[in-house]
Amino acid sequence: MKYSKATNYALHTMVHLTMEPKGQAVSVDQLAYMQDLSPTYLSKILTKLVKAGLIESVPGAKGGYSISRRAQDISFLDVIEAVEGQSVLFNCAFDHDESECIIERVMFEAEGNMKKELAGRTIQSIAEQIEKKHGHETKKEK
Repeated sequence: MKYSKATNYALHTMVHLTMEPKGQAVSVDQLAYMQDLSPTYLSKILTKLVKAGLIESVPGAKGGYSISRRAQDISFLDVIEAVEGQSVLFNCAFDHDESECIIERVMFEAEGNMKKELAGRTIQSIAEQIEKKHGHETKKEK
């Protein structure tokens, strides 16, 4: 299984925005520069995050993007599904009743376990780990 590069960039962007002071917007150019991406490409990813309600676009000269919810309430799964969608990862290729495909049941269970793990990992927890490791300051949210 492999996630797209867009998911990688989205997760990094979310963690970076979490580490910004509360209410401070970061421009798409700054976010793109930090990840060595084109602003146009990153804008497409940011649009998906905005549509999912994870970040907000702030207009104006000092505008940009900022977290729209508490980072402790945003899971890795939220970000992944905003970028990748919510489709299942495995579908049985054979034409028989779904309940008969043991392979599909195993894969479905594994996918459920993975989603549970990703849903339990928050953007805030990762930002805090980075803060401890590198001495950065994260937004303090209550």
